Amino acid sequence: MPSMTRRTTLIAAAALSAPPLAPGAFAQAPAAAAVETLPKLSTARSTDGTGLAVQEWGNPAGLPVVLIHGFSQAHLCWRKQVTDPTLTDALRMITFDLRGHGLSDKPVAREAYQPAKVWADDVKAVIEATGAVRPVLAGWSYAGRVISDYLLVHGPAQVSGVNFVNAVTHAAMNMQAPASPVSAGMVADDLATQIRQTRAFLRACFVRQPDQDAFETMVAFNAMTPAAIRRNMLGRPTPYEAMFQSLRLPVLVSHGREDKAVIPAVGEYTAASIPGAQASFYDGTGHLTFWEEAPRFNRELLAFVRAARG
Repeated sequence: MPSMTRRTTLIAAAALSAPPLAPGAFAQAPAAAAVETLPKLSTARSTDGTGLAVQEWGNPAGLPVVLIHGFSQAHLCWRKQVTDPTLTDALRMITFDLRGHGLSDKPVAREAYQPAKVWADDVKAVIEATGAVRPVLAGWSYAGRVISDYLLVHGPAQVSGVNFVNAVTHAAMNMQAPASPVSAGMVADDLATQIRQTRAFLRACFVRQPDQDAFETMVAFNAMTPAAIRRNMLGRPTPYEAMFQSLRLPVLVSHGREDKAVIPAVGEYTAASIPGAQASFYDGTGHLTFWEEAPRFNRELLAFVRAARG
């Protein structure tokens, strides 16, 4: 029988993953209907013992894709992908909360966040725990580092392709990003500053702002990453160029032309550094291409997965 902690985690994950209910829905909708919309939940255990909360969506027999979120975020950022009927019919979508984020374990030591190997091993653990066979990896923002760490440490043999989504792959190039001073306040010592700067950073991520319900949800799951863990994630190098140049793997770079958090030049660098990489730039779109332009992003993701899987 699962422990109280494990059962509490599963209940919390289900509650956070459920879509909002309309007024009176509790009286109108049978409980089974609500459960059908929830993901399959599990835990992957990384090599250092860190437990990672994993969610599976869509067609269990579909083409596997691992969607990896960014700095201080959570798996719920992929809501417009994991609820799209076209994707849920064709894809087996696997999300997880990065270490220190969402419902995953939150080790406190800086050493749990600095080495490339810890992030690489986390991705490997998720692939192995879910039994996903040569999935496509899609990583947003900080997850560009996470995926690159995986490729650097474990190589590309166990994946079919990579979609870099507004992804950080060159830290020095991105130091002058307009949103950098705002995001720096997210690691402040006092809670009021953390909240204010988190809200400001999220606003800076969009050209077309989300509705109030979505924005509040984003603020909530950002708050689940403690400031100390955010600090521990900073200052990591991005020594990926030589690996990129030798990479022989289908790659798609998706990037918003008005991204203030990861400047478009970084996306251009990624596409130019990887032989044969495709690039898709979104005019009038910010840091969340997959949210602001979900229909286009989802079409391109599905086409890329199908092509990468051959």
